[in-house]
Amino acid sequence: MSTLTRKEQLPLVTARSGSRRASAFLARRSLAAHRRAWAAVFAAAGAAAALLGAFALVLGSLLSARPPVERYAGADAVVAADQKVSYTAKPWGSEPRTVSAYLPERVRLDRALVAKAAAVDGVAAAVADDSVPVALGDGTAATGRSWESAALTPYRLTGGRAPGGDDEVVLDAASAPAGTGPGGTVTLRAGGPAREYTVSGLAESRGGTPAPAVFFTEARLTALAGHPRTVDAIGVVAERGVSPEALRGALRAALPDATDQHRAVRVLTGAERGEGERVDAPAGRNDLLAMLASVAGTVVLVALLVISSTIAQAVHQRSGELALLRAVGASPRQLRSAVGREAGRVAATAAVLGGIGSVPLGFLMRSLLGTEALPLPVPLWLPFAAGAAGALVVALAARPVAMLAARRVTRLRPSAALGEAGGAEPSDPGRFRTVAGLLLALAGVSSAGLATAQGGQAAALAASGSATSLVIAVALLGPRIAEVAVRVLGAPMRRSAGVSGFLAARSGAAHTRRLGAALTPVVLVTAFVCVQLAATSTLERAADRQAAAALRADLMVTGPAGGLPDGVAGAVRGTPGVAAATGVLRSAVLLAHREAGEPVLDRLPVLGVTAGQLASTVDPGVTSGDLADLTGTGTVALGADRADGLDAGVGDRVELRLGDGTKVAPRVVAVYERSLGVGEFLFPREALADHVSAARDQAVLVRTDGTGPEATATALRDALAPYGVVRVGPATDDAVRSAPATSGQDDALVVIGVGVIGGFALLAVVSTLTLITVGRRRELRLLRLVGAGRGQLTRMLVLETALVAFAGLAIGTLVAAVPLTAFSVALAGSAPYMVPARYGALVLAVVVAAAAGTLLPARTGR
Repeated sequence: MSTLTRKEQLPLVTARSGSRRASAFLARRSLAAHRRAWAAVFAAAGAAAALLGAFALVLGSLLSARPPVERYAGADAVVAADQKVSYTAKPWGSEPRTVSAYLPERVRLDRALVAKAAAVDGVAAAVADDSVPVALGDGTAATGRSWESAALTPYRLTGGRAPGGDDEVVLDAASAPAGTGPGGTVTLRAGGPAREYTVSGLAESRGGTPAPAVFFTEARLTALAGHPRTVDAIGVVAERGVSPEALRGALRAALPDATDQHRAVRVLTGAERGEGERVDAPAGRNDLLAMLASVAGTVVLVALLVISSTIAQAVHQRSGELALLRAVGASPRQLRSAVGREAGRVAATAAVLGGIGSVPLGFLMRSLLGTEALPLPVPLWLPFAAGAAGALVVALAARPVAMLAARRVTRLRPSAALGEAGGAEPSDPGRFRTVAGLLLALAGVSSAGLATAQGGQAAALAASGSATSLVIAVALLGPRIAEVAVRVLGAPMRRSAGVSGFLAARSGAAHTRRLGAALTPVVLVTAFVCVQLAATSTLERAADRQAAAALRADLMVTGPAGGLPDGVAGAVRGTPGVAAATGVLRSAVLLAHREAGEPVLDRLPVLGVTAGQLASTVDPGVTSGDLADLTGTGTVALGADRADGLDAGVGDRVELRLGDGTKVAPRVVAVYERSLGVGEFLFPREALADHVSAARDQAVLVRTDGTGPEATATALRDALAPYGVVRVGPATDDAVRSAPATSGQDDALVVIGVGVIGGFALLAVVSTLTLITVGRRRELRLLRLVGAGRGQLTRMLVLETALVAFAGLAIGTLVAAVPLTAFSVALAGSAPYMVPARYGALVLAVVVAAAAGTLLPARTGR
């Protein structure tokens, strides 16, 4: 084909320019004529942009978060062991993949590395830094450190001198008891009963703002720490003029690449030094990042679904107008372009305002997730970038959605379009939409079935995929579902509500597409909130029941957050009235395995117990083996579900990594069924004691001998008085739970997931129903003209609202029940459960939102 000449191209350019001008003219006129209809789209787009921008801000803040540098503020570098482990496996039909996870317990270094670090050129001092939990006489928690390590913060003496013997200490002036000074005495509890120490001096921090500290001599601190051959970390102070980069390079060249346990040796400088202080912070950040990213993915899906549904409904209400324009000569391209411009302008304006609103919303969400161990920074550029990202996603999504929604009408021939302009609303959603909806529904049910055969994360992912598929299927099959709902509920309405019921039923039957669009956001909010709340409630309820069934103790002894001092369990066993006592040491292990062929590193909380008297205090429901054999460092008891997953039984060995990364392969001596309550692994206490940051029991479970719990509790308080703030009370389920029911961050995620996203979904309910009601004003006026009274129309709208709310709640609950049942059966072995008050609050919120979206806009239409 020959190239067109310039003269031949000119008419084409002129035609295109005229077409664009016509589209722009139609868009401007339509925006002016349909302001109320586009208001609902404006609200949905603005809220979506705010929500997306807020999540982008929180995720960006979390990605840049690091533990604060406090304890090592005066150190130029910190030498510590790597806290991360990896696992490589070959998925089915793919290349090998590597996954990583952080260790929950501190990995220590060989003490010989202190001398090697001190001998490096450019190093002024290298100090071994260990710590032990300490309690002052009034119960105030503090950290025990060596006086040599005080230079790492740094601390400076404000009075007195450094400690010179095992019975002398230097106190942090900010936390020292009132009236205590050099030469005085102080009662401390560190690793045993209370003991008096002489205060040789007071010191104050000149660097960071660390936790209250008590400084011992190096020899005393090493004895209290209980690991003389290893150190927690090494703090390094550089000579004057040595840069951090040069110091890092020199230390890396002089120190070995790995520890004796094959853990990498890291040299931390700058902001990285905080990771040497709080080894659990990076792990917490990764866990929170994974959970928040999962919620953010749901947010994107919900936002796009709501925007698409709202814009599609707004365009569909104008199908008659578009058909008429097509009949009088407007080209399909002009109409699609006009609709796209219209939606794009509305969405762009709303997105800008939503992007601005995302900043305060993001800061609110950030305040719920930040902790002292991991504060969430906000770089200056982040709010602008996050708001712009949320606004951009919404603005870019609006135009193609609108053009796609107008595609059916704009493709009609002018003669057919003229008939369409005056015809009734089509109720058939189309073959493609119906087939796609049915396939997604089938995929959702299949995913739920797959979840019942899986465990752990695989079951959760399959259930989540099932819920997503079913919600989208409902959106696609909305008119079909609405038709069924009208058939089921229409007859009762006609019989019980007279004329108003007849009108409501006939209106629903004649406009199933409109009714389907109204049902979609109600189903969305119902299914989402039910899945979020019921999944947590189901697991917590099952775990509580199993923990309660496993508890045999009458009393328990607990202490401060750092754990009970050494010797408490022995003192409890020697108290009159005590028949059995079991110390409970908490830790975690990492299990490397495959789920659906993919490599997975699961971090699982575990309990370390003393088997001698365990049968009298804890009953995990042993199905095979004997817990009396749970002794030494090479045995383990295993939950039945995990045993099935690992294909392991009594006498087999399971490969695990303990909390500090040590690889072990203990022999299974028992299998039990209450693994949700007491955890999936039970270890002998001695197997964990050398692999935890602090080998301190979190509780001691006590079974009395029949003399009465009250009398035994009194005797225990007297016997444990030398150990300070130790509490004796009735035994509770939490004592045998392998992990707390919920954490502060878990609660924050529930607030964000249910409160923020659920609130957005409810706004979508109001916006969609408002848009539908605004489009019905001509219909309502016509009913008034033919004789319907205001009261009859009001009752009709109330009945329609009830139909939408009831059908949406029922379908949404059913959509949630399918994946929830699969999830509950797979992980809890029970039916799903949701707190009735929470479901009642959801029902109330949906009814109020439906009424606000239907009844309030209709007042001026009657």
